[in-house]
Amino acid sequence: MELTFYLKGLDCANCAAKIEKAVQALDFIKNASLNFSTQKLRVITDNNDSSYIEDEIKKIVAHYEPEVKVLGESEKSDSEENHKPTIIRIVISALLFIAGLITELSVKSDITEIISVILFGISFILVAFPVFITAVKAILSKNIFNENTLMLIASIGAILIGEMHEAVAVMLFYSVGELFQSIAVGKSRKSIKALIGTKPETADMLIDDKYVTVSPYEVPIGATIRVKAGEKIPLDGIVIDGSTQVNNSAITGESIPVNISEGDEVKAGGINLEGLVTIRTTADFNSSTICKMLELVEEATENKTKTENFISVFAKYYTPIVVLAAIVISLLPPLISGAAFSGWIEKGLIFLVISCPCALVISVPMGYFAGIGKASSEGILIKGSNYLEAISKSKTVVFDKTGTITNGEFEISSVNPVGVSEKELIEIAAYCEYNSNHPIAQSVKKAFTSEIATERIKDHTEIAGKGIRTTIDGTEYICGNEKFMLENGITANKSKGTSLHIARGSDYLGYIEIADTPKETSARTIEFLKSKGMYTVMLTGDNEASAKHTADLTGIDEYHSNLLPEDKSRILSEKKASLKKGEKIIFIGDGINDAPVLATADIGIAMGKNGTDAAIETADVVFMKDDLAQLETAYRLSHKTSGIIKQNIIVAILIKLVIQVLSILGLANMWSAVFADVGVSILAIMNSLRILRKEYKRHRDGT
Repeated sequence: MELTFYLKGLDCANCAAKIEKAVQALDFIKNASLNFSTQKLRVITDNNDSSYIEDEIKKIVAHYEPEVKVLGESEKSDSEENHKPTIIRIVISALLFIAGLITELSVKSDITEIISVILFGISFILVAFPVFITAVKAILSKNIFNENTLMLIASIGAILIGEMHEAVAVMLFYSVGELFQSIAVGKSRKSIKALIGTKPETADMLIDDKYVTVSPYEVPIGATIRVKAGEKIPLDGIVIDGSTQVNNSAITGESIPVNISEGDEVKAGGINLEGLVTIRTTADFNSSTICKMLELVEEATENKTKTENFISVFAKYYTPIVVLAAIVISLLPPLISGAAFSGWIEKGLIFLVISCPCALVISVPMGYFAGIGKASSEGILIKGSNYLEAISKSKTVVFDKTGTITNGEFEISSVNPVGVSEKELIEIAAYCEYNSNHPIAQSVKKAFTSEIATERIKDHTEIAGKGIRTTIDGTEYICGNEKFMLENGITANKSKGTSLHIARGSDYLGYIEIADTPKETSARTIEFLKSKGMYTVMLTGDNEASAKHTADLTGIDEYHSNLLPEDKSRILSEKKASLKKGEKIIFIGDGINDAPVLATADIGIAMGKNGTDAAIETADVVFMKDDLAQLETAYRLSHKTSGIIKQNIIVAILIKLVIQVLSILGLANMWSAVFADVGVSILAIMNSLRILRKEYKRHRDGT
C-alpha cells in the first residue's frame, strides 16, 4: 500500500533528510521518500492501518520539527504558511531587547541592572522557547547535532560567561533569519507552482438537462461539460459543439493559441480564449494531462542526483566532526596555556553555530526543483533531477527519424517533369492518385490545390506496392515506382529517394520526389548539439535513400537505415558501451514504438504531443511541443542549473570555512556565525530562484 503525507511548514532540508531516514527505519515501512521541495512524504508499507502509520510518522516529525503539521492526502492544504504569530513574537522580543539595552546603558544601579536582566530574560524566552522545545525533543530522539540544539547550547553558553545581551541578540537574529528562510522557501515553492500552472478548480457538467458546477474530481469519463470564454478546460476530452482558440501554454509552454472546433481533442489546463464549447470527457480528473504533469513535476526531485546524495552523506559526518572541534577549541588552549576559559569557550560556541549544515543541504534540492519547474513552464517534463543533471553531461544523442527529426508526413520535395510543366505533372499525378488512400497519394493531392473533376477519371486500378493504372479523359496513365515503370516497358529517370514516376501511355513524363521533410528546427538543433561536442546518430526503419536524404539535410553525423526495433536497441547499446565513464547517451523517439530503446538510454526523451499518456509512462523526459528545439532549451537549462548548484555549494562551504577560521582567531562574533548558518541558506534559495527568471530558448540572433 502506498500512502502520501504532506509536511506543512517543513523549511529545514537537513531535518527533512533525517525524517526520511527515520521513517525508512520503521519496521513496517518498505520504502520512504520525502521530497523537501514539495513537502510530500510517500511511504510504501504492508501495514493497512493508515491511522497507525500516520501516528508513527507524526511522532518522528515531532522529534525533528515540532511545528510541522502532518497532513494526509484528504487534508492536503496548498494555503500559505501563517507567519503572523512568529512575527508578533519576534517584534515583542526585539522591543524588550531594545528596552533592556537602554536600561543597561542608563545610570548604573542595582535596580537598572535587575530590570535589564528581566527584560533580556523575557526577550530571550520569547525567541528561545520554540528553539528549546525543538532541541529537547531532538535530544530525546538522539538527534543531538541539529541547528536548534547548537543554537541553544551557544546562547546558554554566552549567558554563563556573562554575555546576556549577546545571547539574546544572537537568538533574536537567528529567529529573524529562520523566519526569512521560511518565507523564502515558501515563495520559491509558490513561484515554481505559478510557472507550471494550477489545476482547474471547477467544471460545469450536464446533469438532468442542466449544467451544474461541480469539482473536476466528480466528473466521470464520457460526461458532457461546457467551458466558457476565459475559463480553464477542466478535463481532457473531445469537442462536440462549438469552436474557439485555446491557450495551451500551461501544458506545452507555447503561448500561440490553437484553433479548436468540433471533433478536435482538448487537454485539461488549456484556457478557452473565445467562444463557448461543449466537450465530452475522455479521462477522469486524476488521469488528465494537467494532473499528470503537476504530479510528475512534484515527484521529479525524488530521483536524487549524485551531488544530492553526496551532500547528505557529507552533512552526516561533517556536523559531529565540527562539534568535536568546537569542544577542543573551547577546552584545549586554556588547559595548555592557562588562558581564561571564557574567551575560548565563546570561540568554541561561535564555531559550534557555524557547523550547522542546513545551508549546504538546502542549496542542492532547491536548485534542482527550480530547474524542473522552469523546464515544465517550457513544455519540458523531466522525471528527476538526476535526468536534468545528466542532459548537459551527454556526449551522444541518438534520434528516431519519423516524427522526431521529421514531421512524420509526406510532402513533395521536388518536381522533375519531362516534356510537360511542373503544374501539369502535379495535376496528372493528383488525378491518378485521387482514389488512393496511400500516404504518398495524400501528399500529391494536397499539393494540387484545384478541385478534381471526378468525371474525367475512368478505369482506376491500384497494384499494391507498385502503383496505379488509370484513364483520364480517355488516355491511359501509369503512376508508380521505378519497378512498375520497367514492368510496363518504360525507362524512368533515376531519383534519389522515394519517388512517384508518371507516364502517358508509353511516354515518360517525369517524376515527383516525396519526402518526410525535417522539422524546421531539426537542423539548427543538431548544429547546436555538435557545437557542444556531442555526436549525433539517427536510427530509422526507412530505406537507405530516405535516411541519407534526411541525414544530409540535417547534418547528422551517422545514420542507420532499414532497422527493426530490436536493431535500434542493439545499436544504442553498442554506442552506450563505447562511452567513457561518466558520459551519458540520450535517445529521442515518440515514446510508443521506441519504448525498448528509450529504456536502454541513460536519458530517454519522448515527443509527447501525440500519444502523451504512453510517452509520459515510458520516457525520462517528455517534450510536450514535439519540437527538437526543446532539446537545446533543456541543455541550456541543465547547464545553468548545475552551475547555480555548484555556486551554492562553493559559497556555502567557503563562507563557513572563512568564519570558522576567523572565530578561532577571535575575529568573528556570534552574529557572523548565525549569518554563516541562516544567512547562507537564504542566499542559496535566492540564487536558485535565478533559474526561474532566465530565458533558455535560442534568441533570433542565434545566441
